[in-house]
This record gives sequence, C-alpha cells and structure tokens, in this order.
Amino acid sequence: MSKQKSKKEYDFKAAKELYKEYLEIGEEKKKITLPEGTVKIDDLNRREAIKRIHDLADDLIEKILTTGKPSIELPSRSSSNIIWDEKNDLLLLGQQIMQKQFHSLTSVVDITRLIRVLEMVYSLLTEDIHTSKRDIFYNDVKLFGKQEASDKCIEDVATMLYTTRNSTHIVANPRGGCVGRLRIRDKNDIIDLETLGSGTWQISPYLDQIEILESDAEFILVIEKNAVMMRLTEDRFWRKHPCILLTAQGVGNVATRMFLKRLNKELNLPTFTLVDSDPYGHYIHSVYLRGSKRLSYETPFLATPNIKLLGVLTKDLDEYNIPKLARLPMKPLDIKRAKDLLKEDFVQKNKKWEKDIKMALKDKVKAEIQALSTHGFKFITDEYLPEKLSTGDWI
Repeated sequence: MSKQKSKKEYDFKAAKELYKEYLEIGEEKKKITLPEGTVKIDDLNRREAIKRIHDLADDLIEKILTTGKPSIELPSRSSSNIIWDEKNDLLLLGQQIMQKQFHSLTSVVDITRLIRVLEMVYSLLTEDIHTSKRDIFYNDVKLFGKQEASDKCIEDVATMLYTTRNSTHIVANPRGGCVGRLRIRDKNDIIDLETLGSGTWQISPYLDQIEILESDAEFILVIEKNAVMMRLTEDRFWRKHPCILLTAQGVGNVATRMFLKRLNKELNLPTFTLVDSDPYGHYIHSVYLRGSKRLSYETPFLATPNIKLLGVLTKDLDEYNIPKLARLPMKPLDIKRAKDLLKEDFVQKNKKWEKDIKMALKDKVKAEIQALSTHGFKFITDEYLPEKLSTGDWI
C-alpha cells in the first residue's frame, strides 16, 4: 500500500521517544574511550602543535648525532592497520608503526618531501595563518611533482604529530553549506543561519575560529544532494520543522564532517542523513557514521556514531510508489560497492541496514532523492520527510 497521503500535521514526539537513548545520553557516555591497540590522536591548539614539531626535530637531531641513521616513525595508514571499534562503532587507526629512512635515493626523496611539508606546517603555525592542500603543492612544485605526493605528505605529517589535519592549519576548500535554526560566531561576527536569504552559510574550513552560540532546533538533517538542499531551503523547511540542514554535495569533506560532529555533540540533537537510494548513498552515510579508512586517524573528530539513515531507503521505493521509470538499473560498480558493504562487520551487525542493501542488490535498481518529485515538487518537504521523522522510519 502507498504511504502517499494528503497534507497533514505530523507529531514529532514519537520520533523523540524512539531516539530517547541518544537524547538522554549523559556526558560520560558521550566520551569515547579508545580500545587497546588503537592510536590516540589529539586535536591540538597552535602552541601544542608547535611543541610537537620541536620535539620531533630534537629527536631527529639526536639520531643523526648518535647513530648517523636518521629515521622518522609514524603510524601506518595501510588497510591492514584499520580497526573497527565495535563498541563505539568507529573505524580507527591501529598501532602498527612504519619507518621513513634516509637510506636510499627513493627514501631520501620521500622523506625530503615529508620534511618540506613539516617545514611549511611550522611556518603556518608560527604565523597563525591557514592554507589549502593545493597551495602546499604549488609552494614547491618541483619537489612534489604532482599533488598526490604532497597530499600524502600532509596526511603523514598529521599522523606523525598524532593530531588532526586541521591542527596543522592545512584546511579543506569550503564545499559544504548549512542553514536553519542556528546562530554562530565567526571571529567577531555573529551569523544567524535563519536569515541568509535564498542561500546557505558556507561551512568555514577555519573551524578553530567558529563558535556555536545557540539553537532551538529539534534535529539535524544532512543532505547528499545540493539540489535537494535548495528545495528545502526555498521552502524554509526549518520554520515548520525546527532543524538545521547541512549538505556537502556528496561525501562530506573534513570541514563538513567536523562541523557536523561539533553540532551533534554540543547541541545533543538527533541527526539524520538523506541520501540517494543506491550503494554510494549507503557509503556516504557510513562515512558520516563511523569515518573513512583513509582518514581513520581522525575518526574520533569526524565521525557521528549516532547518526541515522533516514532515506531514501530501498524499501521506500515501493512503499512510496516510486514509478519504475524513475528507478535506474545498477551498474557493475554499484553492484561491487553493495557487495563490499555487505562484507563489512559494521553492516552485518545492523540487520535493518544489511536487509536494505540486500534488497537493492536483489532488485539491482537504484534511485536518486529527486525521484520523490514524481509525486510533486513539494512531496519531499510536505509528506516524505515529515512522515519518516514522525514515525521513526530510519536505520
């Protein structure tokens, strides 16, 4: 039977009750205790980061003077060193250590690039300025050759200092947007995210300068597609349903995920994702939920373990009578991604999630969020989202 109904008022009390285990969570439970065998990464202030660079330099000099064989040790970021912490439902970096040495021509080039990036980080911190990954590459194009090399060194420097990339003052280019029931302070400017006209606040990569002031929102909704974000913004969705809306136009970059983590933690609000009904949408949700393998060393500062997958679920396609013509056949890459997700322990532990992915794999169909518009442009804001939220129909 179709869930499509005429316009009505929805009561969100039921949803709050279903989310009670999170809404009533205590401060002690919100603290993440890392399991044995994983690396502790700190979100350092500028002075602390500078001190760690000094300590690292002192250690290198001592090795040169005592052994003549300088090397740098840092946690390995290989897939074999990625650990799923089942208790906290996070992907974390293990304690395997790798060494970078000056013993061959190849290793000399590698470590020279690493030290050059470390030098740039030191300059950024001492001058208290920020830059992008692209700027790092162009600062020494001849040495790096291609940006992939400098990007790898940036991540190595962060792990080498046991800190987040933001603490090195190398930030991601702004990509995400936020709007709704929220007031923040950006340096000396107070910004009300309800009064931005037809646009959104571009999530600043300088999160060390952002302060969350207040919010009367009842939930946070993270949206995969910018086009859907525009639809909800135009309808002023947060006025009728008090909320904060975020989008990162696909997989959330570091700034978006870190800002979401802060909102979720400081405001203590139920948090949901709205993604395409396809394996890539499920993957995007998993990145917000428990982090990515590539940035596992930053997971405690990026992941939001209590975020729920609101939609578009595979089962929603039938329950909301999405026409067959609005559904798309899966491509080989979609099928592979779905099968890879089903191999993950964290998916296997969540039976509702596993069932939904298996259903998509069985039917071999997918659909974009915008497929809901086959019932009218306002269906997503007037019917789909209110009903899903009020009935607790999420994973």
